[in-house]
Amino acid sequence: MTDVRTQAAIETVIRLESARLIAGLAHFTGDIGLAEDLAQDAVVAALEQWPGEGVPRNPGAWLTTVAKRRAIDFFRRSGDLNQKYAQLGRALEAEGGAWTPDFDRAFSDDIDDDLLRLIFTACHPVLSVPARVALTLRLLGGLTTAEIARAYLVPEPTIAQRIVRAKKALSEAHVPFEVPAAGQRAPRLASVLQVIYLIFNEGYSATAGDDWMRPALCAEAVRLGRVLAQLTPDEAEVHGLVALLEIQASRIPARTDAAGEPVLLLEQDRSRWDRLQINRGLAALQRARDLRGERGPYVLQASIAACHARAFRSDETDWAEIVALYGVLAEVMPSPVVELNRAVAISMAYGPQAGLELVDQLKDEPSLRNYHLLPSVRGDLLRKLGRETEARAEFARAAMLTHNKREQRLSAERARDTEPD
Repeated sequence: MTDVRTQAAIETVIRLESARLIAGLAHFTGDIGLAEDLAQDAVVAALEQWPGEGVPRNPGAWLTTVAKRRAIDFFRRSGDLNQKYAQLGRALEAEGGAWTPDFDRAFSDDIDDDLLRLIFTACHPVLSVPARVALTLRLLGGLTTAEIARAYLVPEPTIAQRIVRAKKALSEAHVPFEVPAAGQRAPRLASVLQVIYLIFNEGYSATAGDDWMRPALCAEAVRLGRVLAQLTPDEAEVHGLVALLEIQASRIPARTDAAGEPVLLLEQDRSRWDRLQINRGLAALQRARDLRGERGPYVLQASIAACHARAFRSDETDWAEIVALYGVLAEVMPSPVVELNRAVAISMAYGPQAGLELVDQLKDEPSLRNYHLLPSVRGDLLRKLGRETEARAEFARAAMLTHNKREQRLSAERARDTEPD
């Protein structure tokens, strides 16, 4: 019987290697669905052999060798082996290499390039955003369908169908397994960054369920961001996103109390913030600024997060600087949510009445009609102004709008704790 720790170690190794394995296979086959199937075959072989034989010195090479053999068998059975040899030969000739029918050469290309191709393909705009998220977590995060379903509180068959349809859509649309050309890269990179950001946000503030956060999703998003930053070192917005995620994630230990109930930003014990992660975030932010990325939306949001991170006490926060940064962000990325956040910053810098005036301009904004943070923010400002009855009604409305049970309780408690006029 396999030792539990040995099994856990094997599963960790497989998860770490799976993205590179699938990327290499997809590069050769040109088919993400087939690449994942071949990779799964190799994983099954590892789970059968490694417990008895031990984890090999180079597990990635072991998995690649097994997958390569499966690929050869597949193409031989389908009658496509000679075609694949010819395809490989043309590719090698185009690179200036001598042609030999060598599958080893097919898997010895730059792994980082293959990973970058996989990221851009999984996040292709031909897919819906939920499909991009699911496929990215599956292929790059190494999460199982069940793990993704649990993270997003949807039935496992729904996630399974979403992933299957995504791979089919990529195939039917003949999406090439490649990094986009320079002229097409910016919008495609924006899609990649959006997917990673959405994964993080779902972990940081879960939209539904019993838990306020799902830290595993945050950790996965941070990991994906770090990988992307290594693969695209000259992209300021990538470093900006990494900075934002690192700094935000540093607060996770302080965002809930011992009972798992939410603790709001200004009430958090900042000694529990992860200073090492903050420093990593600040370093990534400086890297982005060195690349002249001061005005990108992720760099700007990271700069706002950095203002909080540098304040060891909430009353040391430079709210005027945050207001200024939100002003620039509103120009770069106009959004009612940005305006709502700017209103909070204005209230902290210049008083609750100034903030309320801006919030009241957003009351009839259609996109915020069912956004629970609008009444939550308005309730907080009304309470600070002594308008208790109105504040109580806003907190009650916030509790009604959110689907997260922890957040429902928090808003309901704030309503109960607000004394009527």
